[in-house]
Amino acid sequence: MAKEISGYIKLQIKGGAANPSPPIGPALGSKGVNIMEFCKQFNGRTQDKAGKVLPVIITVFKDKSFSFIVKTPPVAVQVLEVAKIKKGSAEPNRKKVGSLTWEQVQAIATDKMPDLNAFTIESGMKMVAGTARSMGVTVKGDNPFAK
Repeated sequence: MAKEISGYIKLQIKGGAANPSPPIGPALGSKGVNIMEFCKQFNGRTQDKAGKVLPVIITVFKDKSFSFIVKTPPVAVQVLEVAKIKKGSAEPNRKKVGSLTWEQVQAIATDKMPDLNAFTIESGMKMVAGTARSMGVTVKGDNPFAK
């Protein structure tokens, strides 16, 4: 028989850098989860992605055990990385802070595809381009999917 779920916890943690300090400790402690056990498992699973921000969804069961799913880094973080900028624009409609090519947008969309709610890579690319646009990052070149 399946375990009964008592709740979910959503966090964004840097890969390989989970520790019991806030925000991780209090979030897990309030649900009764073994904090050190989670930190060890998370750091073990994310050693190859060290330093990247990774969303994680932790399923907490009634018996205080847990399981978790690590997702791909957020599109905004990937756009900042690829465009080599520190942060997005405060006024994205007026001040542009960087640029991407459609090939770079496609690379981000391909990486993020398992977590996007899109069926085709074209739809995923449009979503990534929209996120970039809202951050003040322009996408250079002709849109390969414009009709």
